[in-house]
Amino acid sequence: MQETEFQLNSEYVELNQLLKMSGLCDSGGQGKALVAEGVVSVDGQVELRKTAKIRAGSVVTLGDVSIKVLAA
Repeated sequence: MQETEFQLNSEYVELNQLLKMSGLCDSGGQGKALVAEGVVSVDGQVELRKTAKIRAGSVVTLGDVSIKVLAA
């Protein structure tokens, strides 16, 4: 599994935007589509809320990529 880190610059980031800013998709809309398909997990649980607030300490997984979210 490929592991990467994402540095927050605010209290939280919306899930679809995190996917875009991490380079896992090309746009926020594509990020929303991935979440709607049920292929994105947050802390081991499938997340279906496209704009879920992702905070420091969370781990987001898409396929074989894991993103650890770090505090600002």
